[in-house]
Amino acid sequence: MSKTSVIKIGGSLVSESAYSNVINDLKESGLKDFIIVHGGGNEVTKYSKALGKDVVFVTSPEGIRSRYTDLETAAIYNMVMRKISSDLVLSLNARGFRAIGLSGIDAGLMKAERKKRLIIVDERGRKRAIEGGYTGKVKEVDSDLLLKIIGLGITPVISPVALGYDGEMLNVDGDRAASAVASALNAERLIVFTNVDGVIINGRVKERMNLKEAREVLKAVGPGMDKKLIACIEAVEGGAKEGVIASGKVERPINNAINGLRTVVEGQ
Repeated sequence: MSKTSVIKIGGSLVSESAYSNVINDLKESGLKDFIIVHGGGNEVTKYSKALGKDVVFVTSPEGIRSRYTDLETAAIYNMVMRKISSDLVLSLNARGFRAIGLSGIDAGLMKAERKKRLIIVDERGRKRAIEGGYTGKVKEVDSDLLLKIIGLGITPVISPVALGYDGEMLNVDGDRAASAVASALNAERLIVFTNVDGVIINGRVKERMNLKEAREVLKAVGPGMDKKLIACIEAVEGGAKEGVIASGKVERPINNAINGLRTVVEGQ
């Protein structure tokens, strides 16, 4: 197991420009080996609307809501993710880090399997199949490349855009991309930062869960948080020591994610 931490900065923090708390605390925390994966779905929606592109979301039979990505949307998604990556790299480098922006298509860092067809639930509650568009699920991460970059004292900032097996560009879920990176590295931890304190059950943050407990509450946590919890489950199943869901809006978010009020998912 490596000592690397994989840090996912959620789209809610990006759209509110609230990620500076996380970056400031990275310096204070003394965390050495870490990788940042970011989201930015709200920004993609904003730019899509500005460009006159309809925004379409679909829901799976399991209740997971996701963006439908046709070819035009994939191009907008890539453009926006590159911008967010540049903003994060600039912020990190301004604070004394050496950061580099990468997407999954750079050097084939992340390879994903394209979803040829999607089963969705329509407005009337009926299941139907539609073309998969340009979305995928990460199947491979070049962990050797990431470890070499970290070994040079450089922090990778990864956008959730992957290379398909037919050479196409694919939109992949940011939380699960972070999970795939954490699994590939057998990371010390995956930290998923969001705008709430953790997984809230019966009005309180559930501070610790094993894999069985995490799976049992999946349907109860609601859209958005379900993907974060799935990411933590998959990271731990894939070899990471723990998955953490925590607020990026508190004063010391890194310290809080390791020692404070947060949800930790761990093995059985």
